[in-house]
Amino acid sequence: MKKRTGAQILLECLKREGVEVIFGYPGGAILPLLEEMSKWDFKFVLVRHEQAAVHAADGYARASGKVGVCLVTSGPGATNTVTGIATAYMDSVPVVVFTGQVPVSLIGNDAFQEADIVGITRPCTKHNYLVTDVRDLSRIVREAFYIASTGRPGPVLVDLPKNVLTAQTEFHYPERVEVRGYKPTLEGHLPQIQRAASLILKAKRPVVYAGGGVIISGASEELIRLAELLDIPVTTTLMGLGGFPGTHPLFLGMLGMHGTYQANMAVTECDVLIAVGARFDDRVTGKVEEFSPRSKKIHIDIDPTSIKKNVYVDIPIVGDCKRVLRRLLEVINSSGVNPEEYRRRLSDWHCQIEQWRKQQEAFNNNYNRQGGNRIKPQHVVQKLYELTGGEAIITTEVGQNQMWAAQYFKVNHPRTFLSSGGLGTMGYGFPAAIGAQVAFPDRLVIDIAGDGSIQMNIQELATAVQHNLPVKVAILNNGYLGMVRQWQQLFHGRIYYATRLGDWNPDFVRLAEAYGAVGLRATKPEEVEPVIREALRIPRPVLMDFWVEEEENVYPMVPAGEPLTKMILL
Repeated sequence: MKKRTGAQILLECLKREGVEVIFGYPGGAILPLLEEMSKWDFKFVLVRHEQAAVHAADGYARASGKVGVCLVTSGPGATNTVTGIATAYMDSVPVVVFTGQVPVSLIGNDAFQEADIVGITRPCTKHNYLVTDVRDLSRIVREAFYIASTGRPGPVLVDLPKNVLTAQTEFHYPERVEVRGYKPTLEGHLPQIQRAASLILKAKRPVVYAGGGVIISGASEELIRLAELLDIPVTTTLMGLGGFPGTHPLFLGMLGMHGTYQANMAVTECDVLIAVGARFDDRVTGKVEEFSPRSKKIHIDIDPTSIKKNVYVDIPIVGDCKRVLRRLLEVINSSGVNPEEYRRRLSDWHCQIEQWRKQQEAFNNNYNRQGGNRIKPQHVVQKLYELTGGEAIITTEVGQNQMWAAQYFKVNHPRTFLSSGGLGTMGYGFPAAIGAQVAFPDRLVIDIAGDGSIQMNIQELATAVQHNLPVKVAILNNGYLGMVRQWQQLFHGRIYYATRLGDWNPDFVRLAEAYGAVGLRATKPEEVEPVIREALRIPRPVLMDFWVEEEENVYPMVPAGEPLTKMILL
């Protein structure tokens, strides 16, 4: 058998894994690989910063359901990926990151552009590898993709010393993967599922609380079937948006710190809480001791370490959400329950929810009655929703823009709302939008941003222009680091220290034009719709600069450490 170089082996492995796109940035340690890659038909998306490479691979993965791949060089190239890796880790995104490394003989010698990236990323990867022998390379790559994409997904890093890329060996591609100690549980325990079904069928005030695991496992259809069968209201986390249709009459909206009034009240007052693919994080629960205090709790999750970690649950079920919900539906359907009779039992519960919903609707319309000639950020998001018909892939940055997007853009489909939930990474949205646009060249992709967040990775305008990616960016420009300013206003005596940006922001329109993109601006409410229509018409990257009300706040808001019922509404 003809011997191949490590670079050739790596690329053959990527081809067999179905990889078509690689996001990355070049450097000396990976030059042998780039030279070989020039002979292959991979699409290499050259970004302008390595952090953006991981975020783009992350956005590609979230939108497509495939494993995202990025490639960077050693030393600073590798360390620049850490924030992106941690972002993917917190949100369970399958990404494989290949980093260059100095030759094995120089490791530990403080060689030029050497960094212990395996040690640095150990806390924020699902697994990582340092390849020291070219004979191990194909096995490691195969394992990396398997680990990244199975069980609870997550990022895997593979560190590639330069001499491994040039060394030669015979190529053997492992058809099967066996990783000692790694056996994800896919099927839920049937007796636990039967207990859960029995509890649900006795409920008078049930609520489904769905998280990102519903989307990851492709369980949206099963979730809809369960909710519609028994008329159970559904709320989702930020990561779960799109896992249940945002326009569905049973949808309560997002819950938690900036959740809807009806969602937070329903979770607090329910008697059975069915948690599916969620992890009871602090932004959802508020004060843990008073979270859903009167409910029996069912928790379905593929990650056993997430169950009972933050909140005690009565019926834990470890397994893939899609498979568990399918079996749960089978058990309910075979139980002899009369769905119509069950729904009638919930009529008082739905009447109560409708009262809460009306209170939320009155609040939603409040900003329209405030008058003035400044643009309201909520108005911008609503117009984006109306003019796109909701048919867009939305990415967000982090902060007020993120919450307004979650509140006012009704997400009806899985994998169409991409946001950094766990780590809360400013600068995520724009490169993630690039990744999503690469995955779906013919779909509309919009990044809803703040004037602070967009500047974290605004250099990626060059990437969008170079690769003809018609991403649209809507900047809600309030001249502040808005969410930090809101906390300063409400909890720190209105001392706006180190949060004012307005006088030092660039001219975003001219900046977009400098990169070869299109810049548009709206400073008055009546200009919002024409600017959005123009942006949607232009088949190029467009940056829309909306000058919004400076001190507009995100409400409802649950102060840190308070229960969900202690919402600030205005």
